[in-house]
Amino acid sequence: MKYVSTRGQSPALSFCDILLGGLAPDGGLYLPEKYPHFSDADLTQMRGLNYRDLAFAILSRLIDDIPATDLKAIIDKTYRAEVYCYARPNQNPEDITPTLKLEDNLYLLSLSNGPTLAFKDMAMQLLGNLFEYVLQKRGETTNILGATSGDTGSAAEYAMRGKHGVRVFMLSPHQKMSRFQTAQMFSLQDDNIFNIAVKGVFDDCQDMVKAVSNDAAFKAKYKIGAVNSINWGRIVAQVVYYFKGYFAVTDHNAQKVSFTVPSGNFGNVCAGHIARMMGLPVDKLVVATNENDVLDEFFKTGVYRPRGSAQTYHTSSPSMDISKASNFERFVYDLVGQDGAKVRELWSSVDKGGSFDLNAQGYFDKVPQFGFTSGSSNHTNRMATIRDTKARYGVVIDTHTADGLKVALEHRDANVPMMVLETALPAKFEDAITEALGHAPERPASLNGIENLPQRFTVMDNSVEAIKDFITKNV
Repeated sequence: MKYVSTRGQSPALSFCDILLGGLAPDGGLYLPEKYPHFSDADLTQMRGLNYRDLAFAILSRLIDDIPATDLKAIIDKTYRAEVYCYARPNQNPEDITPTLKLEDNLYLLSLSNGPTLAFKDMAMQLLGNLFEYVLQKRGETTNILGATSGDTGSAAEYAMRGKHGVRVFMLSPHQKMSRFQTAQMFSLQDDNIFNIAVKGVFDDCQDMVKAVSNDAAFKAKYKIGAVNSINWGRIVAQVVYYFKGYFAVTDHNAQKVSFTVPSGNFGNVCAGHIARMMGLPVDKLVVATNENDVLDEFFKTGVYRPRGSAQTYHTSSPSMDISKASNFERFVYDLVGQDGAKVRELWSSVDKGGSFDLNAQGYFDKVPQFGFTSGSSNHTNRMATIRDTKARYGVVIDTHTADGLKVALEHRDANVPMMVLETALPAKFEDAITEALGHAPERPASLNGIENLPQRFTVMDNSVEAIKDFITKNV
């Protein structure tokens, strides 16, 4: 299995060769030369597998340069009930991603039972173990540079803390995460973890990471790696739970399932797209945005028009406060027929602060073939959805999942199961849940008082040179 860049100007490489680097040298994102495909017989064999065995069945088709016994051991080490221990009382932690039925053909896929209470743990815990394995095999070290709007940072840091040969430099928008998210990251005192609060919004942080990664000489000298969802290892890990969710609510392979995904950087729903390309019987992939509705605008109009920092709203679903969705490039690559030159042309405009319109050449007309549709939510909507979900089902959901559920209800088909991906537990967004319900959400006892722990972080201007200087002084 070889991987190529969406921009078509980098050599095809194996999984381990792209794992540590993140972006391709030409600035693109990696995808398989050809998606592996699961037949009807394959799907039947996979039905009923536990999460670890299902993950191996899928990942072994995408990772062929790690011996099967080693890959199986890494997967088994990652997906253990004691790691994903924050399941609801009526759910089995052994399921790893339990399904919660709200009503007929309406489900939540619980992805937030890991150590940081967010779906990012599902991929990041695996990525941490893969990084450690590859670095040890090669006798190398890496300096991870990442950006987070809230959940990626803590998931990455909890996955990488104490890992041999790994340092983490994580950028986040200064004072724009929830208090719980901030405390999860900044309270870590591990010597290999560095938190940088950037004066700006998430897109500024993401642009800084990309700028450093595109400096080939600096990247090579300081061995810069990536754990954001630009890293293909993140996406492949997330593909697994789409299969797991599908099998949980169907009896046979002729049935289809729709998935609604709260979306910011497009990584989570991109994994659903990959699963569909690999043969999973998906009906619709519903992209749910908040007030930062760049993706919703695209799926309604064919125009991709990222906003600038001043036009990115700070909302009560802050992990989705993103206007330039990095993984969107992966989908567009498939949409334009895997034409790297076309992707380069489109993103040349985006990288200069512009936009693009896919109507003229008929590309936008092909979107329904990939199952995508979309909707948006706002603060009033999510408060109402949180209250209604508690009243109707006795279930408390977080603000991002509320955006997803609100949009899912607008796109339901009575004959097709609709599964909403739960992206975080409500404890991470206490202030918003208190506003909606009049009381704070429950949180795991082990995390009580996390906001009162000492915090260690550095405030930095929005400056590529400043982050390069910081890395230089701390490696």
